[in-house]
Amino acid sequence: MKITWLGHACFLIEGKKRILIDPFLTGNPKAPVKPEDLDVDLILVTHGHGDHLGDAELISKRCNASIVAIYELSVYLSKRGCETIGMNIGGSFDFEGVKISMVKAEHSADIVGDEIVSGGKAVGYIVEDEVTVYHAGDTDVFMDMKLIGEIYSPKVALLPIGGFYTMSPRTALKAIELIKPEIVIPMHYDTFPVIRQNPEEFKRDAESLGVKVVVLKPGESLEV
Repeated sequence: MKITWLGHACFLIEGKKRILIDPFLTGNPKAPVKPEDLDVDLILVTHGHGDHLGDAELISKRCNASIVAIYELSVYLSKRGCETIGMNIGGSFDFEGVKISMVKAEHSADIVGDEIVSGGKAVGYIVEDEVTVYHAGDTDVFMDMKLIGEIYSPKVALLPIGGFYTMSPRTALKAIELIKPEIVIPMHYDTFPVIRQNPEEFKRDAESLGVKVVVLKPGESLEV
């Protein structure tokens, strides 16, 4: 499996299928690619904030790829002409040999524009392909991460460390203790000044817990 970080919380997971998560590319100063550069089979969106929903609609329509989202957000996207798969927390489905499960996150989720539209709840995802990957979405640490670790045993955890809007490096360390992954890739930092962090300091502290931390630059990949 190949995991490529496309900046902020956006990842491309390539195993049996090409799965894109939280495609915030347009307007992202750290994005190494443009929406038209990507060819994907499925899109996962953790919540309706613009830095996560991003270019999902554009990419979905161009690639004829369904968007997986919590039910309320899927209804919003369906009305905009997207093919959607509306799930809810605790649900799973098989996408041509890849199991997708929706799990809890602790974060707000409404779609903010000229008017605020309900986006349901923020979520994370478990992708069970050649390797099991946990994308935590935007979240604080919460005790149910222990259950996520026990139930799904993710080898790789993609965890926000930016602080301000999500977990900080300090609280992400507690998340690692709860989840117990083998590999952690930090995300959701340095895109904007308010979430600037030093990932190398986080790596040093996290590896003292016995986990491998891979700090990627936008556009770089990890083969697992």
